[in-house]
This record gives sequence, C-alpha cells and structure tokens, in this order.
Amino acid sequence: MRFILLFVFLVQCSFGFSQKKFDAAAAKKYQQELNKEYADPKTSPLEVEDLRGFKGLDFYPVNKKFFVNAHFVRTSKEKPFQMKTTTNRTPVYVKYGEVHFEIDGQKCKLNLYQDVVSARNPEYKDDLFLPFFDKTSGKESYIGGKYIDLKIPKGNTIAIDFNTSYNPYCAYNYRYSCPKVPLENDLKVAIRAGVKKFHD
Repeated sequence: MRFILLFVFLVQCSFGFSQKKFDAAAAKKYQQELNKEYADPKTSPLEVEDLRGFKGLDFYPVNKKFFVNAHFVRTSKEKPFQMKTTTNRTPVYVKYGEVHFEIDGQKCKLNLYQDVVSARNPEYKDDLFLPFFDKTSGKESYIGGKYIDLKIPKGNTIAIDFNTSYNPYCAYNYRYSCPKVPLENDLKVAIRAGVKKFHD
C-alpha cells in the first residue's frame, strides 16, 4: 500500500496537479457568456453603431487540438516592467513564468505575466495574463493579438484552452487602452481557436 501511494505521489509530482481534460461544453459556454457581455450595453466594449446590429462574435469552431496541458516553469528574480499599451498608459507587469507545449508537432513557448498592482488585491492575486500573437494575427484574427486569462497553477502543468482566447477591447473600440502583446509571445503556428477579427 505504501508503495502504491508513493507511486501516485511521484506521478503527480512529475505531471503536476493542474492537469485538466478538454471540455468542449465549457468552452462553448464561455463563448456564449462573452456574447451576452458584448450584447449588453452596460458591459459591452462595442461602439454604439456596432452594438445596434450585434448578432454575436465570430468564433472559430471549438477544437480539442487547441487545448493543451502545458509544462509550467516559474521564473524567479524577474524585474517588473512597464508594459506598452495602445495609449500612453504604462501598467506595471512582471514575467511570472513560462509555458511550454506542442501544437501540430511544433514546440511552443509563451511567457505569462502578472499585473503587479492587481496582485496586491487578494481577489486577483492568483490571476495571470497570457497575451499572444500567432500565424492568424492580422489575417483571420485581430492584428493586435489575443489574450487568455489564467490562474496560478498548483503544480508544474497548466491547462490552456485557446478556445477561450479573446480580443483586446481595442479591437472593437479605439477609446480603450490595451496592453500590447510582447514580441517574445509570437507563436509560429496558426491558432485557429477563440474569437476571430471583428471587422474585415
């Protein structure tokens, strides 16, 4: 019995405690909730003229291929920096870690960031920010890249569902101030998942 428990513990240490399974229903629910948010004048980032005729965002079909359990590497001694935005605003972020995974047989790496000011609030202390470009950026998807919201994992893996990636508010309304995707977060693969670009 002791050997079995030790084996289970070692397996969990090797693969982390954050592994999850792909949930198509959860991804679709997320997209439905996003559409509700954008259709509501109180919460929508859309300009008035776009809101009048809004029928829903254009999503790629939910695809299991774009759900990954990535290897998470916590980086230490990172210095906070001012992240560039689409305006003069310069929020302070820090690189929190790296995620490593494969898509279409190609190894990928992205940096995860944490908002230094927001992290002081207990409600947001576990929040991580994943902005990225990919081969669809500027073509099928927004030229400024997309975002994913994540939580600090408990182990050395982190589930990333690109089906829940969304556009910065700036894709819909120039009045917003949006963080620009750091150049090091440019994937060399096409991530056909999440929200497509709003206007052709």
